[in-house]
Amino acid sequence: MKKKIIILLSVVIILLMGIVVWFNIPLDLMDLDPNEVMEIVVFNGNSGNATHITDKEQIQHIVENLNGVEVKRSKLSLGYMGYNFKVTIYLSDGNEAGDWNNFIINSDDTIRKDPFFYSVTKGNIDYSYIEGIVEITKIRSLEGLYYDNRANDSD
Repeated sequence: MKKKIIILLSVVIILLMGIVVWFNIPLDLMDLDPNEVMEIVVFNGNSGNATHITDKEQIQHIVENLNGVEVKRSKLSLGYMGYNFKVTIYLSDGNEAGDWNNFIINSDDTIRKDPFFYSVTKGNIDYSYIEGIVEITKIRSLEGLYYDNRANDSD
């Protein structure tokens, strides 16, 4: 009986150690060829607007930046709501990129991909670059509405 308890405790300890190691292993955020990316859609969780990025230079900057980022799990994200930017990457064949797709960027050093939050351990997410593209798109969209309304008012 005592021998069975020792074996059971040993198995539990080994499993717990394995979980701790797995939880703390750094991961590459992505490994994509920017030339294979057709579009990046950034959904702004604050405004509800989606920005479709198709400019090759912007895609290259974002993909190369994210390729250089390494992350590790920091805590569970279950039960958390709201976010800044949800990123979806579409490849040249029209399909979504695998693995690290549909992830949330909350800041320059925090990503959420359920069921975990991830902290950046190497590199930095160029959050301000993505934010700038989203803001410019928002301003252009508002300008378009303004000029459309002015044109309708003059009729």
